[in-house]
Amino acid sequence: MAQPQKTPAAQSLPQSPIVMIPARMASTRLPNKPLADIQGLPMIVQVLRRAEESKLGRVVVACAETEIKAAVEKAGGEAVLTDPALPSGSDRILAALKTIDPQGRHDAIINVQGDLPTLDAALIKTAFDLLQNPETDIGTLGCIITKESEKTNPNVVKAIAEIDFAKGEKQGRALYFSRTTAPSGDGPLLHHIGLYTYKRAALEAFVASPPAALEKRERLEQLRALALGMRIDIAGVDTVPLGVDTPEDLEIARQILGKR
Repeated sequence: MAQPQKTPAAQSLPQSPIVMIPARMASTRLPNKPLADIQGLPMIVQVLRRAEESKLGRVVVACAETEIKAAVEKAGGEAVLTDPALPSGSDRILAALKTIDPQGRHDAIINVQGDLPTLDAALIKTAFDLLQNPETDIGTLGCIITKESEKTNPNVVKAIAEIDFAKGEKQGRALYFSRTTAPSGDGPLLHHIGLYTYKRAALEAFVASPPAALEKRERLEQLRALALGMRIDIAGVDTVPLGVDTPEDLEIARQILGKR
């Protein structure tokens, strides 16, 4: 398996981040989801606006269909068409990145999912700031679970991280991710939030490698990065952003953004 090389250049702090939003039309529970209207704008454009609000730099939508590209460009955004057959959002953003930045000027990539129209832009910066540690390959987010039902819900992914909450620590190294209830013992559980920041070498190595055994077992692609020996750091935040997957979620997003 390919691994990012820990050379001095690879360990240098990111200077030129880019926010990339993967998007495709395929959704069984909410057909044509990226184009769903939220307060007069397609959902993908609302996500674009949240990414722009982070003020971290260039924002690009990596899309699988021309309809999404047209909607983004109509709103004044930048979009790149990618192969609809690509297997994941990670593959999609790297394919788009190679198209728009073959010279490698952007040294950090922030992957914002295309179904987070109400995302607090501050969370994007929190995840990016984790890359200021020279040893960190990937940054991500987690939120302490407060609902008992979520502790045993396999759809709520748990992040197992070396964070001493009793001492007031807010971030630390992620050691594993699981759909089961973990870790055991007293203490809070972390709901993993699927917003990632990558150093470019880490993203390239991740996409170039085949799925890992535990990744396939848990159906969690971040386990591939851990299997490759990459360091994932996680920051604790106070809220889980709303992911729009159903008509009910869409209505909630409309209500939230209607109050902005």
